[in-house]
Amino acid sequence: MNFKAFLKEHIFLLDGGMGTLLQARGLQPGELPERWSLTHPDVIVEIHRRYYDAGSHVVNTNTFGANSLKFDAAELENVISAAVANARRAAAESTGAQSKFVALDIGPTGRMLKPYGDLDFEAAVGIFAETVRLGVKYGVDLIFIETMNDSYETKAALLAAKENSTLPVLVSNAYGADGKLMTGATPEAMVAMLEGLGADAVGVNCSLGPKALRPVVEEYLRVASVPVFFKPNAGLPRVIEGKTVYDVAPTEFAGEVAALLGCGVRGAGGCCGTTPDYIAALAAAARGLQPQPIDHKQRTVISSYTHAVVFDREPILIGERINPTGKKRFKEALRAGDMDYILQEGIAEQERGVQVLDVNVGLPEIDEPAMLTAAVTELQAVLDLPLQLDTSDPVAMERALRIYNGKPMLNSVNGKRESMETVFPLAKKYGGVVVALTLDESGIPASAEARVEIARRILREAEHYGIAKKDLIFDPLALTVSADSTAAKETLRAVRMIREELGCHTSLGVSNVSFGLPARDAVNSTYFAMALTAGLSAAIMNPHSAEMMKTYHAYRALAGLDENCADFIAFSETLPATQTTTAVPVTPKTVSENASRLQEAVVKGLRERAAALTAELLKTEPPLSLVEQELIPALNAVGVGFEEKRVFLPQLLMSAEAAKAAFEVIKGAVQGSASPRGKTVIIATVKGDIHDIGKNIVKLLLENYGFAVVDLGKDVAPEAVAREAVRLHAPLVGLSALMTTTVPAMAETIALLRKEAPWCRVMVGGAVLTQEYADSIGADRYARDAMEAVRCAEELLR
Repeated sequence: MNFKAFLKEHIFLLDGGMGTLLQARGLQPGELPERWSLTHPDVIVEIHRRYYDAGSHVVNTNTFGANSLKFDAAELENVISAAVANARRAAAESTGAQSKFVALDIGPTGRMLKPYGDLDFEAAVGIFAETVRLGVKYGVDLIFIETMNDSYETKAALLAAKENSTLPVLVSNAYGADGKLMTGATPEAMVAMLEGLGADAVGVNCSLGPKALRPVVEEYLRVASVPVFFKPNAGLPRVIEGKTVYDVAPTEFAGEVAALLGCGVRGAGGCCGTTPDYIAALAAAARGLQPQPIDHKQRTVISSYTHAVVFDREPILIGERINPTGKKRFKEALRAGDMDYILQEGIAEQERGVQVLDVNVGLPEIDEPAMLTAAVTELQAVLDLPLQLDTSDPVAMERALRIYNGKPMLNSVNGKRESMETVFPLAKKYGGVVVALTLDESGIPASAEARVEIARRILREAEHYGIAKKDLIFDPLALTVSADSTAAKETLRAVRMIREELGCHTSLGVSNVSFGLPARDAVNSTYFAMALTAGLSAAIMNPHSAEMMKTYHAYRALAGLDENCADFIAFSETLPATQTTTAVPVTPKTVSENASRLQEAVVKGLRERAAALTAELLKTEPPLSLVEQELIPALNAVGVGFEEKRVFLPQLLMSAEAAKAAFEVIKGAVQGSASPRGKTVIIATVKGDIHDIGKNIVKLLLENYGFAVVDLGKDVAPEAVAREAVRLHAPLVGLSALMTTTVPAMAETIALLRKEAPWCRVMVGGAVLTQEYADSIGADRYARDAMEAVRCAEELLR
């Protein structure tokens, strides 16, 4: 039986940790665990065999970090070949009678993807693809992508797996104590994206113990329509007598995890700190449990890199302003490549309350595929709204779908066979909710019945491509009432029929109804109200129209969607007493109302605008004044938002990049004059660890706060750190580690610093660390995230 068939009918048990077991058998700090498949095959086989003997159905190959960033091509092939052979040998030697499978284990690269880091998305896909192809070549049964804490890197790995194999793919993410990924994604957003891309099962692993991660798993069960699996740590680590131990024992671990198997989780195992004893206890606790049926939720959902938007009872507003139709200034911006203008349009729409942004950059004289991918990339760098990719160019659509971080809307397909044959394969491969226009080769039918019939035909054709009804939203096309007095009414009939007869959601470009008429806002807002009462799910509309926004908020209050009319009251307070049509609701800003344009540019992550405003302000303001009164307050505002979980890591990074752009302008203006250098901070990822995402984020923020950062890079030996600390007489060193196997190297580095540079303070951070762990290895401070590292540095060097 292959694993995909096994998955449909059985609860499956995964294996447990590998790194801590290798450390117990002599893996040295800084030594690459993957090489042990070549140098210590008997040890690897023994560990795998013990997991199979304990009851594991699936054992992961010793390839968590096996990629071309760590190994050259020849060694990478040897490592993966040996790892698969070791797992196969273990399965053959095991006394367990259960079905046994070998999974190719794939972990993160340790690099952050652009625009927040330096690794290109396609380069990441290529790195994962090399590993996948070798795993397939040497005969694995499935692919297991795990411990991903960034949605974008997760997408790159899953795309690589789907494009280079036909094997089942399981995808697992590592969530923090706040229930989100490092880059801000919620479980609901991740499930939406992963299901859209075709993951065979989705799961949660690492970071915390079973009790702490239970709410995340329960959210997966609530929203997922594919099997869910769970692979938590054995609690939190601490050091006792020089050894790393975890605070959840096998029996307690097994009880917590087995309880979730009874609630619908389909697969389970362990991560850091777990051993074959944990899996044996889990197998005993799970004995007799029957798999719960997979509930196929009929949820129409899209997502950004942070959150999901669900089409249900709440009407969804789709901002229409990023579109050149009828907009002279926007056309000029497209021709000039003025991305800053496009970003400001998007930010303004977000501030006015839309939940989705329509993105259309089609002009005959520009390279639409290049412009659309650039616009999507830049918009996602500064905004967290889901996007509707609006193009009739299939090349532009595929490129934008490929680099989109989340599950987007696709605008659009229609009833023409050519359109469906072009769009549906893209929707199936990349995932997305497709907007379907009710027109075909004969044009737009006059009657609602004929439009609904086209919708039925589109549904049937979509099914052939494996696209479910829940991933289609129908647009029955608002036509101008000035040309046909029955057009508006017939469209509303189609909206109601599609909702009631087909059970599908609908969307309309509302403003089309008023073309050629005066007082268009009055017509649009009235028609919007009529459409909402007919069951309209979403509207492409102008959020700058106060009349449209009044209708939206009033409808929500009257439809029982606004408890105590709180949102309507808050919206009303933003309107001037004159009730002019130019009034708009504005959500609270991160900076105060009297904040400068430069501060706002930094807060919103607008690099080009921040640099341009800085250059302008330097004509009248002294450089130090700009730093102290504009840049640092803006960074502090974003930092506070990050600490209070109102701002997510990508927004923090883009704000830091905007501030960096401003600082570069200031540096250029004061060249030749004495530029005061801040206190020195040395940072490094410890020996054996090539994951430097966290370190690089800390570096960026520390530099923006005026520290002189000396970055020693990754995989840095203790001697190199101590030598540089002595040479610079540095007052502070920051050390980072992601892997449990490299924490001993961190302890060794701290011990050497105490000996060679006793004046130097040490702060530490990384996914595997806790305050207790940091204390036990002698660190002065533990920083949970990048902003806390800045606060620690300020405090230690005050």
